[in-house]
Amino acid sequence: MTRLLGISGSLRRASTNTHLLQNAAEMFGADTYTRASIDLPLYNGDLEAESGVPEAVQTLARQIGEADAIIISTPEYNKGVSGALKNAFDWISRIKTTPLAGKPVAIMSASAGRSGGERAQYALRHCLVPFDARVLNGPEVLVAQSHDAFDADGLLIADSYRDFLGRQMEALRAMT
Repeated sequence: MTRLLGISGSLRRASTNTHLLQNAAEMFGADTYTRASIDLPLYNGDLEAESGVPEAVQTLARQIGEADAIIISTPEYNKGVSGALKNAFDWISRIKTTPLAGKPVAIMSASAGRSGGERAQYALRHCLVPFDARVLNGPEVLVAQSHDAFDADGLLIADSYRDFLGRQMEALRAMT
């Protein structure tokens, strides 16, 4: 039984990054797909000292640990990953079990700009280094001008994007 976990770097309900994850999950064809929540309190060492790691963070760490593969889609905010995504990694670093270690991870991005979030993907790779995840190097999936890339049901429109995403999911499956 293959378990796939999706992490969207955007908290918006109609996020194109969340749409991209859904398309990827369908192409991957896992037995189970779960989309994690990263709507977490800001990391604060005082909060951790006073009340421990929040339950929502423990749930995220548990989901990561139970997954056979992980897909992460990030928007590009000011040439980097979203604060919500970076915050999730900051919290996960406080978990003693290092749930991302050795996990196969595919990253992708959907962005309003013409680069499709290329700089955010670079920053995301950098964020994942301390966790020792097995990050897939390619094929890269960068959805540019994402507000026009999906139909009303959240499906990718362009065959080229669907092709890149399909090849990326094949490569991720081969890593699991």
